[in-house]
Amino acid sequence: MKILIVTDAWEPQVNGVVRTIKSTRRELEKMGHEVELLTPLEFRTLPCPTYPDIRLSLLPGRKVRQRIRDYAPQAIHISTEGPLGIAARAYAVRNRLPYTTAYHTRFPEYVRARIGLPLSVTYGFLRWFHGKAKAVMVPTQVVKRDLETFGFDPSRVVLWSRGVDLDIFKPGPAMHHDLEKPIFLCVGRVAVEKNIDAFLKLDLPGTKWVAGDGPALARLKAEYPDVHFTGVLGQTALATLYNAADVFVFPSKTDTFGLVLLEALACGCPVAGYPVTGPVDVIGDSPAGALDADLRAAAMRALTIDRKAARQHAELFSWEACTRQFLTHLHPFGDALAGAGAGAGAVSNGAAQPTPESHAL
Repeated sequence: MKILIVTDAWEPQVNGVVRTIKSTRRELEKMGHEVELLTPLEFRTLPCPTYPDIRLSLLPGRKVRQRIRDYAPQAIHISTEGPLGIAARAYAVRNRLPYTTAYHTRFPEYVRARIGLPLSVTYGFLRWFHGKAKAVMVPTQVVKRDLETFGFDPSRVVLWSRGVDLDIFKPGPAMHHDLEKPIFLCVGRVAVEKNIDAFLKLDLPGTKWVAGDGPALARLKAEYPDVHFTGVLGQTALATLYNAADVFVFPSKTDTFGLVLLEALACGCPVAGYPVTGPVDVIGDSPAGALDADLRAAAMRALTIDRKAARQHAELFSWEACTRQFLTHLHPFGDALAGAGAGAGAVSNGAAQPTPESHAL
């Protein structure tokens, strides 16, 4: 099958959306499917207000239409709600082509944290954007319930979980350092919505590390001179960082999943976090992490967790299983593009949805 994935999130961004799309494309191609990506790299872009690392495509409509016609896909998946996603949605709706979308990021909560815009406004936009999709893929049951609470059609919101590359992220060599142990590590976008201040303010023994980049980096470096900031690391170097750390602390309360949780666990690094969406969905009631409304208490308990338990839990999640789940939600339309008509139904879309743990076994 020829699959077109449209995404406003792409390189040089380093985040969970980009990682998910890359991993899904790799697994789809292993299964024999042809995958084309439509990304901002093909367009003139402008920096996103308040977040210049994200580039927004400038007036992409005409080129998006041409790219879709030239590629003639058999299924369209729109991954993000940015300019490219909006342009692809418009083309599909105008030509009565079925398509699917994904909800990767707690966009309304992020916008409220940055500029104070009420949730009702951004969730209204999301209802419009996703409203005509045959399926809206979300990473967890909690996120599914959240969208339904804000007016999404429950029959169209379906689960598409996340995985981890167990060959890259695994117990192995640790990054060399001469810092005082224990090492408490946080990895992710360095931005206000990630709540990294909550981690850096904790009174913990040893040393704190932060890996990643973002608009809050300069401020945090100035306010916390004793913290070791590594910047953005490639996957191999990141694996050595997880292996050197004693505990992975995840202070975010707004993530829909948190791929970095799986990466840390796969390297045998126990997780500490709040009992909220993301940590709850990844850790559950397993012995691989410690969740507590008191983040310091969670971090200290995580110090006592066996690293083997963390790795064993990560092995429940694979990208192959997640990609097969993605495929069940696509709505292929065969040759409908040529005739601009309605397409075939979804593949197994009415099936009961598994939990992240069960589908990955």
